[in-house]
Amino acid sequence: MSQEIKSHLFAVRTTGGQEKVVLNLLQNKIKTGSLNLLSVLLVDNLKGYIVIEAKDANAAFDALQGIRHIRGQLRGEMEFKDIEGYLVTKSTAPQIAVDNVVEIIGGPFKGMKATVTRVDNDKQEATVILLDAPYQLPVTVDSNYLKISSA
Repeated sequence: MSQEIKSHLFAVRTTGGQEKVVLNLLQNKIKTGSLNLLSVLLVDNLKGYIVIEAKDANAAFDALQGIRHIRGQLRGEMEFKDIEGYLVTKSTAPQIAVDNVVEIIGGPFKGMKATVTRVDNDKQEATVILLDAPYQLPVTVDSNYLKISSA
């Protein structure tokens, strides 16, 4: 019988533009077991901040010591409702399959039609061959930029 762990969310201030670096540093330390954090979250709309989940404020404070690009921790805790809207993923990758004809709706190939040759759900990418090109041109595209074509 598993026991539910009570956790707390904290906002951590980082050097501007270094959020992903800090996120990767913390994730690697969590994987090796050298940090006592439950999770780390990067929120696109919060520039200069990441959100960490820890058992208590002391565990969060201790985990952040000595990590590059961390500028401090905001006082107090965040509520789950503050980040709940960012936790829902809206990916089209599971709907896309090999040999589907798709329309590219974003990026440099926007508006072109293509045939899917490979789908990587982990990376949320798909390799497609552009139908509008004079020769077969395989291109890897973010699967969120693809829409299954009706034609």
